[in-house]
Amino acid sequence: MAQLISKNIHNRNSENKSGFNDILFKYLPYWPIFILVLAACLGGAWFYLKITPKLYETSASVMLKDEKKGSSDGQTVNQLNALSEKRIVENEIEIFQSRTLMQEVVHNLKLYVNFFEEDRFGAKPAYSTSPVYIQLADPQNIKKIKKVGFKFSEKDSTVIIGKNKYPLNQFLNTPYGNMKFIANKFQKADPKNPLFFSFSETQAVTASLISALKASPSTKLTSVLLLKIRDTDPKRGEDILNELIEVYNRAAFSEKQRLADSTSALLVSRLKLVEQELSDIEKKSKNYKSSRGAVDIGTQGRLFLENVVATDNQLTNINSQLSSLQEVEKYVLSKDNAAGTVPSTQGLSDPMLPDLINKKYQLELEYEKLKKTTGENNPILTSIKDQINKIKPSLLENIQNQKKNLEATRLNMNSANNSYSSMLHSIPQKEMELIEISREQAIKSNLYAFLLQKKEESDLAQVYNISETRVIDYAEASALPVSPNKMMAYGLALVLGLILPIGLLSIKELFNNKILYRKEIEKLTDAPIIGEIVHDNSKEAIVIQEGKRTFIAEQFRRLRASLGYLGGKSGKKKILVTSSLPAEGKSFVALNLALSLALTDKRVILLELDLSNPSLSNKLNTKYDKGASNYLTGELEPEDVIKRTAVHKNLFFLPAGTLPENPSELLLTEKLKTLLVYLEDIFDVIIIDSAPASLLSDAYVLSPMCDTTLYVVKHGYTPKSYLERLDEETDSENQLSNMKIVFNGIRSRGFLKKGYGYGYGYGYIHDNSLKKMKRPLAKNSFN
Repeated sequence: MAQLISKNIHNRNSENKSGFNDILFKYLPYWPIFILVLAACLGGAWFYLKITPKLYETSASVMLKDEKKGSSDGQTVNQLNALSEKRIVENEIEIFQSRTLMQEVVHNLKLYVNFFEEDRFGAKPAYSTSPVYIQLADPQNIKKIKKVGFKFSEKDSTVIIGKNKYPLNQFLNTPYGNMKFIANKFQKADPKNPLFFSFSETQAVTASLISALKASPSTKLTSVLLLKIRDTDPKRGEDILNELIEVYNRAAFSEKQRLADSTSALLVSRLKLVEQELSDIEKKSKNYKSSRGAVDIGTQGRLFLENVVATDNQLTNINSQLSSLQEVEKYVLSKDNAAGTVPSTQGLSDPMLPDLINKKYQLELEYEKLKKTTGENNPILTSIKDQINKIKPSLLENIQNQKKNLEATRLNMNSANNSYSSMLHSIPQKEMELIEISREQAIKSNLYAFLLQKKEESDLAQVYNISETRVIDYAEASALPVSPNKMMAYGLALVLGLILPIGLLSIKELFNNKILYRKEIEKLTDAPIIGEIVHDNSKEAIVIQEGKRTFIAEQFRRLRASLGYLGGKSGKKKILVTSSLPAEGKSFVALNLALSLALTDKRVILLELDLSNPSLSNKLNTKYDKGASNYLTGELEPEDVIKRTAVHKNLFFLPAGTLPENPSELLLTEKLKTLLVYLEDIFDVIIIDSAPASLLSDAYVLSPMCDTTLYVVKHGYTPKSYLERLDEETDSENQLSNMKIVFNGIRSRGFLKKGYGYGYGYGYIHDNSLKKMKRPLAKNSFN
């Protein structure tokens, strides 16, 4: 079991190593392309980082006062701050991200003007380095200006634009609008490059800042808000967040102040009225006592009086609430009340009504502001109008429900009061009249005390000026830019530098229909590959000689060794050499294989039976008029056409002779078989150079007469389709017998000029041979 596991692990490791080697050998020859593309990608990343503005992230945190989350003030402070509203984190996030607040930030910081420094890779923000900043007289009607160069003269404190000079701290009419130049007291450093400024529309700046701002709660259990914004200048980002918090607090205080003023005005008017009524009752009581002589009331009368006074107090409270509800109902039913005074809801018991009224008021206020700058069909305006219309039914329903409850209670109180009144009839008339006056006086006194208390609470709340938020961390920018990400840019460049060459090379090979790899041959045909021959740059016909130790010579020796396992009668062999197309090197392989065998003291004869386009004679530097065609036609005998070569004593040659008109028919005669039998008795090896198998049928005629067929496939030349067709023919009767593949002309791939054709780094073996022999062939060397 352990051996099996060890074997499986070894096989997996071998597969992984083989896969890595395949990738390495496939793409390593093109290493200069990888280096160039990688350098270009890294250069592009460097240039991208140079021209892309750097963004710094600025963050701040504030805590809202929320009783549910334990962030409210003490009980005493809360009583003083009676007009404070309950805040919900989600609502405050929307307020922080509102256009109204951000637009005020833009106006306060004058962000509609941007300052830059000239740079060879683009403009750099000069918010912190500009010696001046600009304030426009009418920012709402600003005209967009892309670039205006300027200089600042410290000598006379003037701004120079072109040929014009402008003093500081004065509104001036310029070609760019009515504006004022103000010295920048917070300038951090002097600019190193020329300066220029540009104008942007406030709406566009506001929209861009809102999109860049992110407001989110720190956790679900706290009321702490995290504010983040990204900007090209860290100081500018800090100023924006700090100013946004200030604007938010001012808006909250302004809203509380408005509510306090409205409540205080209502209470003052009511106090004056009740004070006058109380004064009238006191005069009435004084006059009654002096005229009737009524001084004291009996014990029974006092008891009834206390009950009646308590009931009347409750009725007064109910009537006050009904009056407040009546005012609120008028406000809700009013068509245009955004700019009016919101009625006070003091004394009302339902806590939902003030929240609904305030929400309606905020929506109407926002609707009126937006209506001044946008059309009535604006989607945002329509959305706000729909929200107002949805809140009104809820408000009216709430008011009606409260009125029904109060009226029912008032009815019960009146019934009780009537019962007390009937009891009072039993009291003497004088005492009863005095009780009535005292009761009315007590009611007005209680009402006056109540209103006076509410007036004091309103005044205290108005004086109470503590912020509704607590700043935990003021805005602080990151020390390093968060965008663009340098590591990511270079990492992506590195990945692209590897992927692009691989993709281009893969696409190139995908559309290639020629044989490039040994594996492609193995995939297309079942015939074994017994030899691989590299491309010979010398273009010599004979590459193997006695004592020659080149790499290609060694490859022919290996091919020769492979032939020892092919069999043959009595150790003798007949070998047919063919290919798919001309110029694939079949004659070159046949000649050098024959010479390689001759060097082993074997008698070898080379037959030039490519009777359509013979080339062996040229490679042997010979020219014979008579040859195989003359023998096959019966003109000559074998002894007359067999020639001894000058290349080696054991190598003989049978030339093609006169080219016939019907070469394929000549090969079908019995004389060819007779010739082969004759040659087999004399020579150890017979090598036949035949015509290409895909063009003529000569190879299919000769192959059954031979022991083996060497099919030459040329690297980068032989189409894949021919091998596919060749493999299909192995299942038919018309096939090449005992076919073996010789992979010829393997070239170095890519930029490995002195390596093996696949791209491996095998160098040539040292050549100790003499220069190539060029000896003329004997005219008749067979004998």
